[in-house]
Order: sequence, then C-alpha cells, then structure tokens
Amino acid sequence: MKSTTETLSPTRVKLTIEVPFEEFKPSLDAAYKTIGSQITIPGFRKGKVPAAIVDQRIGRGAVLDEALNSALPGWYSQALQDTNVQPLSQPEIDLSKFEDGETIEVTAELDVRPELEIPDVSAIEVTVEDAAVTDEDIDEQLTALRERFATFAEVDRPVAEGDFLTIDLSAAQNGEEIPEAQAAGMPYSVGKATMLEGLDEAVIGLSAGESKTFTTQLVGGELAGQDVDVTVTVKDVKEQQLPELDEEFAQTASEFDTIEELKADLTDRVTRGKRMEQANEARDLVLDEIVSKIDAPLPESLVTEEIGSRRQQIEQQLAMAGVPFEQYLDDEKQTVDEFEAELEKRVRDSLVAQFVLDQVVANEEFGIDDSELSQHIMRRAQQSGEDPNSYIQHIMEHNHVPEMVSEVLRGKALASLVESAKVTDKSGNVIELSKLRADGTFAEDTEDDAEETPSEA
Repeated sequence: MKSTTETLSPTRVKLTIEVPFEEFKPSLDAAYKTIGSQITIPGFRKGKVPAAIVDQRIGRGAVLDEALNSALPGWYSQALQDTNVQPLSQPEIDLSKFEDGETIEVTAELDVRPELEIPDVSAIEVTVEDAAVTDEDIDEQLTALRERFATFAEVDRPVAEGDFLTIDLSAAQNGEEIPEAQAAGMPYSVGKATMLEGLDEAVIGLSAGESKTFTTQLVGGELAGQDVDVTVTVKDVKEQQLPELDEEFAQTASEFDTIEELKADLTDRVTRGKRMEQANEARDLVLDEIVSKIDAPLPESLVTEEIGSRRQQIEQQLAMAGVPFEQYLDDEKQTVDEFEAELEKRVRDSLVAQFVLDQVVANEEFGIDDSELSQHIMRRAQQSGEDPNSYIQHIMEHNHVPEMVSEVLRGKALASLVESAKVTDKSGNVIELSKLRADGTFAEDTEDDAEETPSEA
C-alpha cells in the first residue's frame, strides 16, 4: 500500500491511497466467508459455500463491496500513520479507481491542523499580581479556621446577619401550593447562602416561631424563572461562637504550640498558593499574547462545529439553572449578535491556542510516562468530585485516555512557552517559573533550606 498527500489549503489535505489487488485478497477471502455463512445453499454447509457459488448466487460485485467496506477503515488509519497526518474532521472518501483485479485507488479529503509561525516567545513580557501576603490574608485564614471549630448557641432574639437558622419553606403560586417547593427543617446561614433571592431580607428581624411571606423566583423545576410567593418560618436561631485566638486554639486546630507558629505556617501556605495563582495567570497571559500575534487559518467546519457545541453547553447549563436565554443576555447586557460574536472569538482563540500547543509538542517531541498520566487522571478525578475508580473506569470505557495524554502534553508545551517569556509581578520582581515546584515552593528555596539545616543543628 502506498499513500501520498496533496495540500489543498493551509487547513485541508487530499490523501491518496493505492492498494495492489494482491493486498486486497485477504479482505476478499474474508468477505466470501462472511457472505457464505449468511446464505443457505443446498448441498453445502453454512460457511463452506465455494466462492464460485457465492458469485453465482450473490454476485461478484456484492462480495467486492463487502470486502472494500471492511478494508477501508484499516487502509485509512494506516495511511494517516504513514503520512503523519493528524485529522481534525471526518474524511470525505472517494473511490477513484476500483476495477476487479487491478490496483485500487482511494482518495480522502480532510481538515488538518495548519502549520503556524510561532512568534519569539522570549520577547513576550507579561505582568502578574504580586504574591505578597497581607495581614488581611492571614486574618481571613484564621477566621476560616476558627469557624471550623466554632460552637453554636441558641439565642432568644430576632435573627441577625451571620446567624444560623432552622427554617421551613413553602412556595405557592396564585394561592396554590407548589408540591415540589416545600421543605421543612432546613439549615440556613444568614448572609452566606444564596438559596433564594430575598430570603436573607425576609428572615432578618424574625424571631423563632415567626413567619414572613415574600415574592421571589424559583431557580429550578417547571416554574423556574416565574414569580412565586414563599413563606419562610424560623424554627430556631443560633449564634456562632468562635474560639479565642490563643495558644489552646493553636494546639487544638493544628500541630503547632503557639499562635505565632500557626500564623507562620498559614503565611507559608498562602504564599505558596499565591505563587501558583501567579503561574496560572502567567500561563493565560503568555498564551493570549502568542495567540494575538498569530493570524492562523482555521477549518471553518471545525469552527462551526465548536461554536454549536459550546452554545449547546451554555443553553443546557442555563436550562438546569432555570434561567431563560433572554434573561441571561439581559444579565450580561448583551444582544444576541454580541453574544454570537463573543462566542465565535472565544472559539477561534481557543482553537489557535490548541494548535500552538500541539505544534510545540510536535516540535519539541515531548513525551509522557505512566506516572505523569496517572497523576493527571487523579487530579481530574478530584476536580470532578467523582470517585477516582469510577472516573478511571469511565475514561477507559469511553476511550478518553488519548484526550488525557493530550492534556498532559499541552501542559508541558505551555510550561515551556511561559518559561521562555519574561514574567514580572506588579512590584517589578522577575518570577522564574522554571524553578516553581508543584507545591508552590521554588527550587532555590528548597536548596537554601537544605544548606541552612546543618548549621542550625
């Protein structure tokens, strides 16, 4: 079998496959067996009908068609491998030459990734937020930690901001109760939850046993987006009592003996988290800069398909949230034309970014080992909130492993691009992301610690 390619446009190629008839014979023999097992001929056992009898009863043409349909997918896959063509669309296949006993010729036209001229990344400069940790950052962490160890005491007073309640809810429309919108004994945190618009305002000022009716809109169900009357009844009111910020709390809430040690650990954790945020911001900014400098031809069929897919996802998410598309446009202060234009721009930029990373992967010949793939799959499982075993089973059953491999390789490509660019924070400090470890520490930090340890001992 011989395969050749012809470039029709920067994003489309024509693949020509030539197969000597001798190489077609195994498929032809298999077709005779398949058809022979499906027909009944007196005097012959099923599956043992001679080829000449099959030709006589069914016709040679039917056997050739069966053999060709069976062989074509394998020829196409082999041709892609031989020519190193990576398809972006289903091929338009044409049987340009097919005569019994002669060389077979098949052509396939398909969309492919364009070759891009990637700009000099070392000339790209981006600025990210500072990673400095403020007192407010630490206070926020300490408050969150204290809330984890908080106690709750029932109080005999009206509801105030920050209280924890037990409430009953009952929704009605035009005086008729809505069966699916009734709830009893629900926990509710005033000022922190977004269960229903207007609920906080309704409960503040009520005492245990009191009720209030207000008009709002449900966020799900058949009546989503419609005005309904909701009656809320406060069953009890509890006040959150935070533990004192002292040595006892430090020992209870952490492995440290003093508040100062706890604060130092929180500072370190927040710093490392902000460094990772810097890295993520830098990746986005550098990739955006590269994309803005490339005028890339794109397969319009792929653009159209991706726009349709993304719009469908948005509409499904809005439907699940009970938000009509028109209301979404109003909230975003967009017209339909503006929404469509923004969506198309996002799709085109996303495709160019993907092509850039894929080209860097090919140019740099990045590889991936089993441990990298396993770690990536586990991270994706954690992000999805699914059980890791169930998640792994799902991606195996639906053949998502190649997609996972691509994500890892593109991540490596993006990291290499960002490391080549100049990244500074808003204070003017140069950030060497090539030294940033996965836990938010810098390689030089670890080395310095290792050097200091002996002297401290």
